Amino acid sequence: MRLRNKPWAKPLIDAHPEYVVTRPQDLKGNWQSRFAKQAPLFIEVGMGKGRFIVEMAKKYPEFNFIGLEMQTVATGIALKKQLEEQLPNLQLVCANGSGLTEFFEENEVAGIYLNFSDPWPKKRQEKRRLTYASFLEQYKIILAENGHLEFKTDNRGLFEYSLSSLNNFGMHFERVWLDLHADQQALVDNVMTEYEEKFSSLGQPIYKIEAHF
Repeated sequence: MRLRNKPWAKPLIDAHPEYVVTRPQDLKGNWQSRFAKQAPLFIEVGMGKGRFIVEMAKKYPEFNFIGLEMQTVATGIALKKQLEEQLPNLQLVCANGSGLTEFFEENEVAGIYLNFSDPWPKKRQEKRRLTYASFLEQYKIILAENGHLEFKTDNRGLFEYSLSSLNNFGMHFERVWLDLHADQQALVDNVMTEYEEKFSSLGQPIYKIEAHF
C-alpha cells in the first residue's frame, strides 16, 4: 500500500546516511562495513514502516539486519524508529528490491524475510510477486549455503501460489503454518509486523513458510 507523501521523509533520510543507504549497489560484497561488528546478515525485502526489522535487531543483537524498502515515506517512518533505538546491528536501504543480485554478493546473506508482500492478484502481475521464479533465483544466488527464506502473509491466494512456486523451484520446506497464531510454541519467537498485528486481531489466519534451497 502506497503511503501519502510526507515532505519531511526525504530530508530526514538525506540527513542520516549513517543509517540509510540509497545506493546499495556500492556496498555489494562489503555490507559488514556498515555495522559495528561482523555477523550473519539477514534482510527483509519490503520492510514497510520497519516494525519487524527493528524488533528483530533488538531481539537478536548477535546478528546484523537490513530492511529494504522502495517507498521513501515508509523508509522515513522506519528511520524514525531507528533514530530512537540507534541499533548498531541495523541498516536501512531505500531502493527497489527487484535487483538484489546487484546489491548483494553471492552467499552474502544468511536469511531473507518476506512479510505481507503485495499479492499482485491479477495473472498479468504474476512476475511482480516476490515469490515468482525470477525472485527465487536471486534469493538462491545471494543466500549462503545454509541460508533460509521466511514468508508470511494473510493472503490465502498468495500463500497457495508461493507454496507452488517454491516447490516448483525445488526448495525444501522446513515448516508450513496454515494458522501461525494458533501455534503457541511458534509464537514464542514470533516477531510481528504492523499488518500481522492488524489482521490477526481481526481473527484472520496468518500463513507462514520456512524453506531453504
